[in-house]
Amino acid sequence: MMGVSEAVIDTLNTGRGLLEDEPQPPVVLQVLPSLEPDRAGRAAVEIAGAIVAAGGVAIIASAGGRMVRLLDRVGARHVSLPLDSRNPFVIAANAGRLTRLVRRNGIDILHAYGHAPAWSARVAARRTGRPFITTVHALPKGDGYLRRRYNAAMAAGDRVIAVSDFVAEHVVANCAVEPDRLRLVHGGIDLRHFDPDQVSPHRIAQLSQQWRLPDGVPLVLVPGRFVRPRGHRAVIEALTHLGDRELLCVLVAAEGDAEGPAAYRREIEGLIDRYGLGDRVYIAGVCADMPAAYMLADVVVSCPTRPDSFAGVIAEARAMGRPVVAGDHGAAREQLAEGLMSWLVAPDDPAAIAAAIGEALDLTGEERSRFAPAVIAAARARFSKDVMCARTLAVYAELLGAAAGGAR
Repeated sequence: MMGVSEAVIDTLNTGRGLLEDEPQPPVVLQVLPSLEPDRAGRAAVEIAGAIVAAGGVAIIASAGGRMVRLLDRVGARHVSLPLDSRNPFVIAANAGRLTRLVRRNGIDILHAYGHAPAWSARVAARRTGRPFITTVHALPKGDGYLRRRYNAAMAAGDRVIAVSDFVAEHVVANCAVEPDRLRLVHGGIDLRHFDPDQVSPHRIAQLSQQWRLPDGVPLVLVPGRFVRPRGHRAVIEALTHLGDRELLCVLVAAEGDAEGPAAYRREIEGLIDRYGLGDRVYIAGVCADMPAAYMLADVVVSCPTRPDSFAGVIAEARAMGRPVVAGDHGAAREQLAEGLMSWLVAPDDPAAIAAAIGEALDLTGEERSRFAPAVIAAARARFSKDVMCARTLAVYAELLGAAAGGAR
């Protein structure tokens, strides 16, 4: 299923055997609020598959969601618990439920995503003497005392995984995470899915027909959930700075993303009408074939108003070799560090966004063909889901080896 190193597999397969007469496969419990197709949910399922492929046993506990059905395919098991609740009494009850789950299933390590599950898992880990890991997918919100206390569980792991340098720097500076407990594991995407060589001309033509794209008109693609923080307003206002330049801007969400509030869509539609952009902006809704969408794009724009901890849109667009205009904050800076066919701009500056879009559209076909291989190679080296899984399993192996040797 994935390229996990032999050393990692050996440690996973023998970690418990150092404490027992016979080697046994490790049992890993991942806990998260729900199992939806967001960044944490996708990562949990991919890691569960990697655990099974390496000879271990994978269990995920959550309140359920659309990705539960995928666990059978990877050989993992789901346990339904109300881990999406922030009620302190429910969190305490979940700690007891997880403690019993750990003891009943011989779980070796607990891995938490999200604040409420982390509190429950931390208590269960302490009660059972098991290693505890957290993965920080998003920066903690709020600065009051109670909020800081609530956020503290995510910084309490024996190891704390950060999904980007941006997140790592934040948790060290603001969450009292010592560097020796911190591990960097970049978010990953499926490079078998986001591979330009795997997208047939038929798929591209089919999506173009579905969207009724005019022939020869440059396409500005704005992927992301249809919610205010994704910065659609600034992009639409940027189009007014491009004058009569021929282009079509498509706003699209990936399959599995929420459609977003109807009121927000009406607001954006009103803005499009106000600027007279009805013939230049198309709201495509949810797209089931994002690789084909990226192949149609002449430039991909991702300018959220809030910094991304890991920008999946950027990773996907780069894996497909596309030029990218991105907000100059968060993980976008490191994800576009190679600087080829990329522009970092102030996310709230329509004029700057427009100038960058214009420069991207001015690239010649020869320039795109020359730079694309290096862009794709950089994305494949840094943002592979297989690398993400292997590095996460290496963190498990590190802690299991320490526990077996009596280091904890």
